[in-house]
Amino acid sequence: MTISNEDVQKIARLARLEVSEEQATKFSDELEKILHLVEKLKACDTTSVEPMTHPFDAALLLREDAVTEVNQRDKFQAIAPATQDGLYLVPKVLD
Repeated sequence: MTISNEDVQKIARLARLEVSEEQATKFSDELEKILHLVEKLKACDTTSVEPMTHPFDAALLLREDAVTEVNQRDKFQAIAPATQDGLYLVPKVLD
């Protein structure tokens, strides 16, 4: 597939980019190479390839759901400005 400088300018305008004629020539060559590669990929037989959701067969490693720290609630509430029944009291911010 051939991509002209006008095609590149049109794509650049749609993308809100300013492209000079020199850049348009360079980009048209690069876009042609990309499209040629896509055509090569389309020619590959993938009928026996199973679709994947992820390229790696990795399982999510989970840690054991166990308490690893001691309860320090009393220590933290001792230094809090105001607490009541094990809850922190804060100033009202919404009316």
